[in-house]
Amino acid sequence: MRQTTTRQNSKVQLAPNGFSLIELLIVVAVILVIAAIAIPNFIRSKMRANETSAAANLRTISTGEVVYSTTYGIGFSPSLPALGGNPTIPDATQAGLIDSVLSGGTKSGYQYTYTVVNTDASGNVTDYSLNADPSIPGTSGDRRFYSDQTAIIRFNTTTTATSTDSAIQ
Repeated sequence: MRQTTTRQNSKVQLAPNGFSLIELLIVVAVILVIAAIAIPNFIRSKMRANETSAAANLRTISTGEVVYSTTYGIGFSPSLPALGGNPTIPDATQAGLIDSVLSGGTKSGYQYTYTVVNTDASGNVTDYSLNADPSIPGTSGDRRFYSDQTAIIRFNTTTTATSTDSAIQ
């Protein structure tokens, strides 16, 4: 006996492969919203880190100046490069008291300006001023810092800091 089978036209639904365009667009939109929230906070935290680093670098330079003055007995250094360097035998022209990047005048988004204010009759530095200003104000930092031989670090949020500005706490 022969079996006969009848074929019925049945509709078979296949499971969809992958994601639809709408689903992908929703995922991208969610990622963009999260990024829009996170990026400004990251930039602000980076600026605060740069500012903290600048204040710490001013403290390092001030400490280096005291050590320089005590070690060489000729007053403070004539320039930032005189405090830095990697000498085999430190001397008054390359004391090796601060790192070579900082003695170059730019570090962590800040530019450091060292100015000799007064010298004695022998030409030794008795007073200096030191400014740390953001390389790109509003991006690498908001605050500008100042220090001198007193080692008090002062700041200003609008213009280059001076000896009359508020001290940091």
